[in-house]
This record gives sequence, structure tokens and C-alpha cells, in this order.
Amino acid sequence: MTESTETRGLSIEDLHVLRDERAVLDGVSLTVPGKSITTLLGPNGAGKSTLVLALGGLLPVARGTVKLGDRTVSGLSPERIRAAGVAVVPEGRWLLRGLTVEENLTVATYGMSKADAAAGMATVKELFPELVKRWTSRASLLSGGEQQMVALAQALATRPSVLVVDELSLGLAPVVVRRLIPVLQDVAATGMAVLLIEQFADVALSVADNAYILEGGRMHYSGDAKHLRDNPGLLSAAYLAHAGSR
Repeated sequence: MTESTETRGLSIEDLHVLRDERAVLDGVSLTVPGKSITTLLGPNGAGKSTLVLALGGLLPVARGTVKLGDRTVSGLSPERIRAAGVAVVPEGRWLLRGLTVEENLTVATYGMSKADAAAGMATVKELFPELVKRWTSRASLLSGGEQQMVALAQALATRPSVLVVDELSLGLAPVVVRRLIPVLQDVAATGMAVLLIEQFADVALSVADNAYILEGGRMHYSGDAKHLRDNPGLLSAAYLAHAGSR
């Protein structure tokens, strides 16, 4: 992949999100710089997936702002957020399982110019040569790892400035995770801002430049990922505090 000429990061400031009239995110702020991988860690129920859905425009923001570069994208529809350059890969591999790999990617690039869609397709073929062999296979017939590749490919085919990935490793064998992680490193090297949201810290901290810990809808750590790797007690304290609050 060639390096992008534009590196627009994502900034989230004082974000509040409600679900069933209950505050799930309570004043969350974080920054995802371009040309880097930022990880957001936290136990189940911390609010991580709620943040992902809010970033993608699938949940309304009660208060606060999300900006891509200088442009405010919070409050926009999912289609306009995606068109602005924020691509979200939600937990659970949201694929059209009755369609082929090619058809899933064609749907993802709908609305793009013919040239941009072709460039996006070329990019994902380069990143995921395994999918080329499965191009005409229905998504329902793919392995879990292949489905995760298609989910990532759908996002990357749109040629985003920001990639948000929720629970990359969930349900996947370690060998598959080791195959996918370099893809995130490669796209970050081109200038993309990558936000990797994980419950399991080892994989995320092995590749992240910056790290945050979310617990109970609030930030409990923000800083250098290496510092968090070198001080595992910081992460353990957040998880133990969550367990103790049940």
C-alpha cells in the first residue's frame, strides 16, 4: 500500500451516550492520531461497544463531540459518517451472509465513484489474498477468520481516514489473530488512524502506540501503551474494580 497524503485523526470530547435512559458513557474523551494504532481496553460492560456504535452513528450522542480532523461528525447519519472517512467494524462480523465475498464488498463501496471503488477493491485484494480465492463463496460458508477478513475488507474498501475495530480477536484462533494484526499495522503505516477496541489486552498492547482503559463508562487510564504493558497492575486494577462492583 502507498502512504496516504492526508492523516486525519479522530478526537472524542466529553461524550455521553444513553441506552434505555441509562448513562452508558459518561464524559468519555480520547484521541486517535493518524498513522498510529490506539487501543481501548476494558472489561465486559465497560461501554466499549456502545462507544463503537456511537462513533458509527448507530446510537445517538446525548452530549459531547466526535471530530474527524476539524470536521464534527457526531450527529450525522451512519452513511454520512462513513462517507466522511470513519469506517467501523462492529463486534459480531456484520455480513450479508447470503451474498458472496465480492457482493459484500460491492455493497460496502456503494455510493463511491467507480474509480474509488476499484481502488478500494484493489487494496483489499492486496491485504487479503486469501479472500480472492473465496471471491464467489457466500459469506455463510466462510470460516470465522475469513468472515473477519471480509468485515475488515468491507471497512477498508471505503478507503477511510479512521478505522474502528471492535473485538478483533473475539472467537478467533490465535493463528488467525496473528494473521490479522499486521493488516492493522500496515494500514496505520499508510497514515490511517486505527482504534482497536479489545477485552483481551495482550494482543492490543503488543501493537498499540497509545492506550486507554474504559471502566463503568469512564476513562481510568490514558497514556503510552508501553507504560501499560510495563505496568500490568494498572489494567488489573480496572478489571478487578469492575468485578468487585457486581
